[in-house]
Amino acid sequence: MPEADLRPAEIVTALDAYIVGQGDAKRAMAIALRNRMRRMQLPPESRRDIVPSNILLIGPTGVGKTEIARRLAQLTNSPFIKVEATKFTEVGYVGRDVESIIRDLLEQTVTRVQNQRVAEVEAEAAQRADQRIVDRLLEVDSPSVAVTEPTAVEAEQSPQATPEVPDETGRRLAARRLQARRRKLVRKLAARQLDDRQIDIEVEEAYAAPVEVFSGTGYEEIGWSLSDFFSQLAPPRRRLRRMSVADARRALTQEETERLVDLDRVYDDAIHMVEENGIVFIDEVDKIAGPSVEAHGPDVSGAGVQRDLLPIIEGSTVTTRYGSVGTEHILFVAAGAFSATKPSDLIPEFQGRFPIRVELQALEEADLRRILVEPSNSLTKQYQALLSTEEVGLEFSDEGVEELAHQAFLVNDRDENIGARRLFTVMERVLQEVSFSADRFQGQQVMVDREFVRARLGDLVRDDDLRRYVL
Repeated sequence: MPEADLRPAEIVTALDAYIVGQGDAKRAMAIALRNRMRRMQLPPESRRDIVPSNILLIGPTGVGKTEIARRLAQLTNSPFIKVEATKFTEVGYVGRDVESIIRDLLEQTVTRVQNQRVAEVEAEAAQRADQRIVDRLLEVDSPSVAVTEPTAVEAEQSPQATPEVPDETGRRLAARRLQARRRKLVRKLAARQLDDRQIDIEVEEAYAAPVEVFSGTGYEEIGWSLSDFFSQLAPPRRRLRRMSVADARRALTQEETERLVDLDRVYDDAIHMVEENGIVFIDEVDKIAGPSVEAHGPDVSGAGVQRDLLPIIEGSTVTTRYGSVGTEHILFVAAGAFSATKPSDLIPEFQGRFPIRVELQALEEADLRRILVEPSNSLTKQYQALLSTEEVGLEFSDEGVEELAHQAFLVNDRDENIGARRLFTVMERVLQEVSFSADRFQGQQVMVDREFVRARLGDLVRDDDLRRYVL
């Protein structure tokens, strides 16, 4: 659905289909998205001054922080990337440069836009490839004989010859025969009757860069830049290769697709999408928060990472292999559990870049029960679909769902609380036997009720030592 057609209430309703509860977080994200649409309707001089209201999501793991942002991006077809703050280090230390977040986001967007353009020209590219194959088959089967006009000397030696009429008639007959032959080959090619035939076809060879793409902070961009530079210097190489008609169709279709797709337009559109509609989700920001530390130890770069993130969050220009990207209007969403730290432990400048703070609530047993059945992609529906491929019917009773949620809640309460992710562990354990021996249950209806769950999980949940390793 186009972003301009979405109202905040409609966005929340759409998110409710996948995420249970967390109404405050959904409302905050919906308002941020709607404000971005409102900004696009303002005059250009006013539009430049309005920046997105970045959001800090605070809550334990497994309550839906990442899923809200991801589903929001899918709902509006916005460029989206999820990164973990712990993967980055401040300048001067070994680790990824924070600007690589924008580069990776643009790289994904370029790929997506290019795939869309390829899909649009796929039919035309396939048609052009078929024409080239037919031309080659005609050339092999019926070598053309050049028909030339008689020279002046030949005309003088044969004054009674009348070349114009016979030559014109011959050309027409040859053209009709060629068209009939072409139509026949086109029909055979469309019917896949020529796929196994071997032909010699001229194709372009992919350019192999003479430099290696380096890894490490900043070096990947250097490698790509050198690769692009050399590829522009080197002329395209063509090579005559012998292959089947089926392989030739694939190779020529790809070649024609590259000709039809304007890559410069793809890059420009991708950059515009990232600048105006991009969403960056920075997870685990609580791991780079904490009191000031001395210049040694494993947390030496936590505050440095926050300082390095400040420019791209507030608005700066990031240089990429496709062009410069402005980050002024990208929506940044940060998230963290903050179990051992507090949001106030972040440096003040970083806190100021996230003016909207939303606290997500821990999941209760009733929430886990709803998560099992209500979302469109609920676990119960997923397992039913998976086992149906082997003709195994799976049915969950209300008591069975309640027991699954109860057992997951108990384990979360007694051990580490990992939220809804605990349901994956419990469901896999309960249905392990059915999944492993699906052939024995083929054609049967398996009922997952309270007794079924307790028989496979009850002892395990009560055994603290064993639960520590399994659940």
